[in-house]
Amino acid sequence: MTEHRHNIPWWERVPLYVQIVIALILAIALGIFLGAGQPSPEHALFAKDLAIPCTLVLKALRALATPLILLAVLHSFLTTSIPGRSGRRLIFLLLTNTLAAILIGLLVANILQPGTWGQIGAPPGGENAVTKQFDPWGLLQDSVPEAIFKPLVDNNVIQLIVVALSFGIVLRALKSEQVAQGRTDYLPVEQMITIFFEAVIRVLKWVIILVPLAVFGIVAKTIALEGFTPFRSLGAFVVAVLLALFLQACYYLVRVSFGSWVSPIQFLAGGSDAFLTAFSTASSTATMPVTFRALLDKIGLRESSASLGALVGSNFNNDGTALYEAMSALFVAQVLGLHLSLDKQLIVVLTSIFASVGAAGIPEAGLVTMTLVFTAVGLPTQYIAILITVDWFLDRCRTAINVMGDMTVSCLLDGKQPKLEMEPALEEALHPESD
Repeated sequence: MTEHRHNIPWWERVPLYVQIVIALILAIALGIFLGAGQPSPEHALFAKDLAIPCTLVLKALRALATPLILLAVLHSFLTTSIPGRSGRRLIFLLLTNTLAAILIGLLVANILQPGTWGQIGAPPGGENAVTKQFDPWGLLQDSVPEAIFKPLVDNNVIQLIVVALSFGIVLRALKSEQVAQGRTDYLPVEQMITIFFEAVIRVLKWVIILVPLAVFGIVAKTIALEGFTPFRSLGAFVVAVLLALFLQACYYLVRVSFGSWVSPIQFLAGGSDAFLTAFSTASSTATMPVTFRALLDKIGLRESSASLGALVGSNFNNDGTALYEAMSALFVAQVLGLHLSLDKQLIVVLTSIFASVGAAGIPEAGLVTMTLVFTAVGLPTQYIAILITVDWFLDRCRTAINVMGDMTVSCLLDGKQPKLEMEPALEEALHPESD
């Protein structure tokens, strides 16, 4: 184990959040050195070039967004095993939780309006952004792509959703039919999708390695050219997101209190290890084993309920990510002085749901899918560069909410009657093993 750790490059042994904090400190120092809002012409020219790494990272994230969501949806349809009645209830719980998260996020963003608390200078290409006019009939006509792979090229979210759902449902049905017939023709397709999905995630991890460099460049450039004033609205955005996540946590506790036998105090105490692990790793996938054991051993749920919520639900249930992406869209619109009408906010709701499914359980993956939410309502993706500076912290907070949502679903599936202590013995008596 020790020998293997020595073979890992030093930058991979340093946690990503530590790298980003170091990058922030160095960027602040460089920004102050370059003038902190009053740079000389030479320093201003140099500061503008500092944003180049951030621009490249954003282009890479946007390129990865569409294949990530398409493959994530197809992979989930093919590999997830959900029993009939429990599966329908699971899907209902996941959808209601995600919708509640998005609506809470939009409500807080509309009331607090953090984007109006201070002006942020537009990144390169962001000044001339023009938002799309909402046209429901045009949206319906545009939902069917001219070619299967066109949504991948155009980053068209609605078309991508149609293609992903169509092929996902058909492939799931074909797999079920072949399994019932004892055939395995579906396996090569399933394996190919799995390999491509893992390949996209591997490339995404490479891009995420460059995030600290992008943070360093955009923060140093912003401080050098505009001083610290632009970060006032960013601080308001952090407060707004934390408030919305807190309200979502309260929503979970209310649902657990009225919809299951688990008390809110027992829920929080039993899930403390999972919440802390989620916050420290910023990965719901890495937290999954801890979540499952907490539901079984500390809270005392039935294994079927724990596995459906923690293991199956984690592939679809990213409420914190959906909330954050919806709030980010409204925040950037407010920064630009644009008004997102109710119909456009409904598009944000729709795209945030599917973007949260595509957000793989790895750190910073929400940054990738956020590009599609922005594109759907015509917002410039260049402004994601500003959000990168605080995303390392908010990512940990929303991951903890994602895990809390998984645990909530498990408790609701377990019902209002706790597991009896004699259940294993009764099961063994009713179904004795044959010698």
